[in-house]
Amino acid sequence: MTVEHLVVVGASLAGLRAVEAARKAGHAGRITLIGAEPHLPYDRPPLSKAFLDVLPAGELPDRNVFREEQVFSNELDVDLVLGAPATALDTERKLVFVGERAIGYDALVIATGADARRLPATDHLAGVHTLRTLDDAVAVRTALDEKARVVVIGAGFIGSEVAASARKRGLDPVILEALPTPLVRAVGQQMGAALASLHARNGTELRCGVGVASIDGTTRVERVVLEDGTEIPADLVVVGVGAAPAVGWLAGSGLTLDNGVVCDETLFTGVDGVYAAGDIARWINPLFDRHMRLEHWTSAAEQGAAAARNALDPANAKPYSTVPYFWSDWYDSRIQFVGSPIGDEVLVVDGDLAEDGRVVALYRQGDRLVGVLTVNGQTEIMKYRGLIAKSASWSDALEFVEKRKAIRAEKTAKAAQPV
Repeated sequence: MTVEHLVVVGASLAGLRAVEAARKAGHAGRITLIGAEPHLPYDRPPLSKAFLDVLPAGELPDRNVFREEQVFSNELDVDLVLGAPATALDTERKLVFVGERAIGYDALVIATGADARRLPATDHLAGVHTLRTLDDAVAVRTALDEKARVVVIGAGFIGSEVAASARKRGLDPVILEALPTPLVRAVGQQMGAALASLHARNGTELRCGVGVASIDGTTRVERVVLEDGTEIPADLVVVGVGAAPAVGWLAGSGLTLDNGVVCDETLFTGVDGVYAAGDIARWINPLFDRHMRLEHWTSAAEQGAAAARNALDPANAKPYSTVPYFWSDWYDSRIQFVGSPIGDEVLVVDGDLAEDGRVVALYRQGDRLVGVLTVNGQTEIMKYRGLIAKSASWSDALEFVEKRKAIRAEKTAKAAQPV
């Protein structure tokens, strides 16, 4: 069946790439892009990084909009429906509802992402924020500009980036983490502990294994009370305790919902004409032969394009396979990870965070290299991503490590020679 009208729900990176890929693939029919926020699609990673940095007086932070409005209207010829979320999906009649408005589709790409988890009984308090949207980032930045007393709940990547930005501003943030070791799910216990040491090295207080009993105040936050009765004064509380796929509006749609929208390897949901992409998609990654749901910039961009192409030409749909990749900036360190942290062994093969501020750690599953973590290893990480893409063996990975060490040693020796 010819697709006359492609609807993309989610004015996100994945949604934008879906629109662009559809036009690039030759789709000449209608495209409608629906977004819950009033903003044009914008880049999210800088919101917890560069957006929070100190700027010269009078200079405004970049809103990171991917494309200006005239690009959508003129070059991409897209109908924008912004400022109101999709509220329901009727897959039998092929209708997306935005409140009382019904929008028909021939093909649909769902890219509504994930919603930041909030703490209960805090919505009435000013100064308590998650950090997921541009409006969130503006509120957090304003509080940092006012030199707020900062408490971060959750020592994951978002929370750690906020704390690092506060510290760079000369503030004294306190990070609270419920688990004994942060980032266990993302990088494993060994490397989670190693990354946590970056906070101590930069003078940021990190308390692990502590629970939050309440966040108190009348109309504004005044303090965070721990389960042991300890009170921490606060003007700004940033809650970074993860995100949940934004699937509430899909209840009763007939889609399989299980930690996201369940898809096959082509990002097809199993329901006629409906594909998913980005943070909301839980699809079979052929490279690892299992379901994955990734909250990563790179995969969102790639999945959006792949989902649109497959939705427009389902008879020739191609599997989407990838080596996951993400990065995070703390203080003066760039943390990067490729692959999967699920394995049998983690081995630090190069560097020492305590000595030289850099590290390379390999993750093994069986006899296969499945993941690599680097800190300040920007020249290394994509080479390891290539190895994982080729299903490199563990012995091949260790041999590659020695070659990289030899190359670096040779460069260091040459640089030390007198001219």
